Amino acid sequence: MKKVFKFFLNLLPRPLLIRLSYIARPILAFFLKGNKFTDPIDSKSFKTFLPYGYGKQRPNVLSPSTLSLERHRLLWLYLRDETDFFSAEKKVLHFAPEQCFLKRFRKLKNIDYTTTDLLSPIADVKADICDLPFKDNSYDVILCNHVLEHIPDDTKAMQELYRVMKPGGYGILQIPQDLNRECTFEDDSITDKAERSKIFGQYDHVRVYGRDYFDKLRSIGFKVDEVNYTDQLSNSEIDKYRLAKGEIIPLVYK
Repeated sequence: MKKVFKFFLNLLPRPLLIRLSYIARPILAFFLKGNKFTDPIDSKSFKTFLPYGYGKQRPNVLSPSTLSLERHRLLWLYLRDETDFFSAEKKVLHFAPEQCFLKRFRKLKNIDYTTTDLLSPIADVKADICDLPFKDNSYDVILCNHVLEHIPDDTKAMQELYRVMKPGGYGILQIPQDLNRECTFEDDSITDKAERSKIFGQYDHVRVYGRDYFDKLRSIGFKVDEVNYTDQLSNSEIDKYRLAKGEIIPLVYK
């Protein structure tokens, strides 16, 4: 069965696969159920997760039940175990809301929850991250994950995030990051989609962030904590939840 799934995962275009997977996930979850790996978002366990990736695929990373990836499960664990996100009254702004979080966050009684995106039909507010329609100092918590790598003027986007965050508020601004790279790389002269996918990870990414990402956030005015939360977990937990060991959570404060 695993080989059959892998065959279709490799055969189908990735965007189509993701759309179809929302329909197929109850079937996938049934056939892959087991006790080796656990998705902490819904606590369901499986004998294996699915592969995922544009171009080169990462094996055993896509949860069959929530369709979460490593970064989603890491964020969930951090919010659940290290913050008061699920208990304190907060006004929350969530950019490009992920399907694995959307319904769960909307059900929380303690948060005033707003989602926004320029194109997504499931977002509450259609808005450009570089020109947000929200008042200054509006939100206690901002979640903006794997968005900034798509934005040509990420400086303006970061300034807008800072503007709408309340003093004393915090945000988690995850991005795909090459920690072996000191400086962020971007090159608008590369226009071929296949070449952009090879260099930037996806054809619609405009840069590869390096370690200087954190300093850029600081230059906007944020206080930044570079949280390596997997350091607080055992190797068995990292494997059980299928996390990326060493992935940094960019936690920002105003």
